[in-house]
Amino acid sequence: MGVSVNVSAAVGTVCEAFLYGVYCVLFVTSIVILTKRYRAPSRVIWVAHCLLFLTSTAHFALVFNYFYIALEHAPFSEFGNETPALIGANLLSSVADLIGDLLLLYRCWYVWGNNFYMIILPLLTALGGFGCILPIPSLVLSINPTSPVPPTEIVPLTIAGYALPLCTNIMVTGLIAGRLWHMSRIPIIDEHGKPALLTIAAGGRAMMLIIESGALYTVTQLIFVVLVAIGNPAEAVLSYAGTQIYGIASTLIIIRVGLGISPEQTVPTTHIKFWSQSKGTTEVQSVGTWRNDRSFDSPSSA
Repeated sequence: MGVSVNVSAAVGTVCEAFLYGVYCVLFVTSIVILTKRYRAPSRVIWVAHCLLFLTSTAHFALVFNYFYIALEHAPFSEFGNETPALIGANLLSSVADLIGDLLLLYRCWYVWGNNFYMIILPLLTALGGFGCILPIPSLVLSINPTSPVPPTEIVPLTIAGYALPLCTNIMVTGLIAGRLWHMSRIPIIDEHGKPALLTIAAGGRAMMLIIESGALYTVTQLIFVVLVAIGNPAEAVLSYAGTQIYGIASTLIIIRVGLGISPEQTVPTTHIKFWSQSKGTTEVQSVGTWRNDRSFDSPSSA
C-alpha cells in the first residue's frame, strides 16, 4: 500500500518544523559570528543570507498556518489538496532555491578570482529553472486547482524547473571544490632541494565543507526531481522540508566563512620558510594565507 498524499503532506510539515528549528539556531549562530569578525563580510552575503532566512520563514509560516487551519476545520482526507496558500508556499520554496544557488554562485565567482565567465552557464540554468517555475501556479489553477501533485500536463515543465537548479548546484560545487583543491596544493622545495607539494589542511577542510554542503543540497534536489517525475506522493515531504535544507546548506558555508575557514583565508599571502641544502640558506616564499594570515615554518627550518 502506497503512502497517501495526505500522510506525505503531514509528515512533510512535521519535518519542516524540525528543520526550521535547526535552521533558526544556525542562522542566529551565523549572525553572531559574522558580527564579531575582524573584517566586515560582503554586503551581498548579508543581504542574500537574511533574504534566504526570511523566505524560508515565510514558507514555514504558510505551511504551518494551513496545517493548523486544516486540523481545526477541514477533514484530513482533504489535507493534501492544493490551495492558493500552498501554491504561494511552493513559489517561495523555488525562491529559496534560487537564493541558495546565487549564494553558491557568488562563492564560486569569488574563489575563481572574480571570473564571471566561470559562472555564466550555472547562472543561466538557475535562472532558467526559476523561469520554468513561475508560470506553474497559474497553470495549476487553470487545469486542476485542488490537485495535490502537479497535473500530468505540466509535469515536464515542473521537472525542468527543478532539474535545471540541480544542474547548477552540481556544476558550481564541482568548480568550487576543484579550485580549492588546486589552491591547497602548493609547490615548494624540500630540504633535499627537490620539488615537493605542500598541502594546506585549511584548504582541504574548506573544500570538504563545500562538497558536503553541496552534496546535501544536490541529493535533496535529485530525490525531489525523481519523485516529481514518477508522480510519487512522497514528493510532498521534500517539497516542504527541502526549503529549510536549502537554507541550512548555505548557512553552514557562511558559518565556516565567518570562522575564517574559507577561500579568503586559504589563498594568497602567507610566507612559508624552507631550508635548501643545495643553497645553504633559508628562503621565504609567499604561497597563501594560513588561517588569518599566520605564517608558519617547516620543521626543517627550525
